[in-house]
Amino acid sequence: MWAFTVAHELPYDDPERLRRRLRVRYPIALDRTIGRGELPTLRLQRALGRPGRVTALDRVLSVVHWAWFAQPHLTLAYILVRHGDGFPRSARQMAAVYDLGCVLYHALPTAPPWWAAEEGYVDSAVERIAAEVAEDAEEGAPTEVRRIMVDVGERAWGPAWPRLYDSLGGNPWAAMPSLHFATSLMAALLLAEHSPAAGAAGWAYAATLGFALVYLGEHYVTDLLAGAALVAVVRRWEPLVEPLAMRLSAAVQRLERVANGG
Repeated sequence: MWAFTVAHELPYDDPERLRRRLRVRYPIALDRTIGRGELPTLRLQRALGRPGRVTALDRVLSVVHWAWFAQPHLTLAYILVRHGDGFPRSARQMAAVYDLGCVLYHALPTAPPWWAAEEGYVDSAVERIAAEVAEDAEEGAPTEVRRIMVDVGERAWGPAWPRLYDSLGGNPWAAMPSLHFATSLMAALLLAEHSPAAGAAGWAYAATLGFALVYLGEHYVTDLLAGAALVAVVRRWEPLVEPLAMRLSAAVQRLERVANGG
């Protein structure tokens, strides 16, 4: 996770340069197509959220989101302890999702919905009309995408929240694909290979996290679909590159023995 965090934040070392390559509009257009003219995030927040208030649903889904920082690693730990023979392949596939995701973050920096909303990219005539209708139907209905996790974090963590937020949010433009969803989906697939019960738990978590990411304003549905496509690519191609990976691993192990005087 430390290596991933470094690779994830590295492009943001020069924000001005990264900003010139930033893509903001294409996921909005795709998500509006998926949502039949309106962002799915805004539809969910309007139906389930309460502006200015933190609901029980907000808290639960934020915790689900925060749990992601441990979930893929706990998955691999479970496989290592209970199904050790399957660990090398599982670890390769999970690492490949992380690594390829970071490559895509470098190649295609993309803003998440909460950032696009803050910068004024999200509002459209269709969404303004929908917001006015919602306000007429229910006082206090949300009229723009909110970053609900921040509202929950400020209340849950108090003075510690700014430091936590800064330590985990080093690159706001690493949204495509959603590695939150991709790695949780990969974890579900790996767990299902070894245990039906563990697989069911993994699938339940992945589905809940996918819903949470869209509802909380962290990712577009498009980001999730791209994450699922990344997992499909890794699952298809990892067996083909396994011989090369094993040779590289053996070479590294030989170097380690030499370095240790073996």
